[in-house]
Amino acid sequence: MILRSGMKNTLLYSCIVLLFFTAGCAKVEYAKIDDPAYLRVFNNLNYKIGIDNKDEQLPFLTMLIDPEMDQNGVPVSAKIKGDFLDKRDPYAPPYPSHIGSGTSINNPEYPGRENVLVGPVLNGFDLSSWAQIPSGKHRIVFMFRPKNDIPFFNLDPKLKKNVLIDTTIVLDHKEVYTLHVLQKDYDTKRNGIYLRKENFHKLPLSDSSLYVNFYNMSAKGYWQADNDIKGGNIYGKGAIGNGIKDEMNIFLTLYKNANVNTLKITGYSGKYMGRLVRNSDVLEVAPYYNFPLFADATAGGIHTEMWQRFDFLAPGMDITNIPYGPTDMETDGNWASINCLTPFPNYRQWNEIVLPNMIVNIHSGKYNPRSFATVNTIEIVNGNVYLTTIQRKYAPPVY
Repeated sequence: MILRSGMKNTLLYSCIVLLFFTAGCAKVEYAKIDDPAYLRVFNNLNYKIGIDNKDEQLPFLTMLIDPEMDQNGVPVSAKIKGDFLDKRDPYAPPYPSHIGSGTSINNPEYPGRENVLVGPVLNGFDLSSWAQIPSGKHRIVFMFRPKNDIPFFNLDPKLKKNVLIDTTIVLDHKEVYTLHVLQKDYDTKRNGIYLRKENFHKLPLSDSSLYVNFYNMSAKGYWQADNDIKGGNIYGKGAIGNGIKDEMNIFLTLYKNANVNTLKITGYSGKYMGRLVRNSDVLEVAPYYNFPLFADATAGGIHTEMWQRFDFLAPGMDITNIPYGPTDMETDGNWASINCLTPFPNYRQWNEIVLPNMIVNIHSGKYNPRSFATVNTIEIVNGNVYLTTIQRKYAPPVY
């Protein structure tokens, strides 16, 4: 076949372009994990370095799973690494929110920004915020590291010797785990880990109800310590910043609308939910409490602006007659509250913590927005409150 001059040039150009793209593209290798467990890690060490604790290490960490050490005990490699592990964010949303976001390399959780294999949709729940880890027994080491942008294994050897935790964990096949690094004793400053095997994906949960469970994982002796030392008495942390007692009762109040915060939903005004006991050691999953997504019958069954308030009261206290006002920050650990609402244009109290609403409102099908129920965990750690929301997979919107 004879080609015309123009056809020859076109063919030559096409070959050059193909060669360029072939040479410029690197093959990505994905390592399949045959027997995975699913792991999510939070760094709850949120203390400030000051005059009283100036000799302590800044809690900026690297996690090493099954590390290899040299003859001097310095890590030189690891099967799994979670680097730049910073303090966790107050809210962990129901989707991976950190991968590819912003310019910072600091990681508020693992896997977070790490480009690793993540969990599947398991029994309808999206586990893409959990990393796949080979099941079985593992050595796990948390190292203090400098707060800079140098990867851990590129640091000077003398900066890779500061071990925070060195322990062993066992992960069962296809189980879901949340691991916390936290302070166990406020007076001795002893730190440790808290590994919890989750069960939300095994429970017969309804799509028409919201679920929430609670943990007080504060250090022993935190709430009894001097408030001036703890520094909890600041705007944004509320009365809970100074800690709550080791045993509290939980009460729920549901509000119809963020703009009219006095309008409570009938049957859900100071409703007793259960008991909260401080525990940073036992690995049992706390019971889930539930309430209807459309507790507000006037909402119409598609979209609701309902939001949630949780009051924590010491045993013997009456929810209908709390002896503290909206400006009382120091309640001796007897009372604190959390409001879950977004947006909150006309609502803010000095002594209360505000977190996002547990209801997810997104475009779905012909509805924009539509309200969906979620499964939630509220964790209290040394005057800080964290909300983790897990959502089921839903069909994408139809345009």
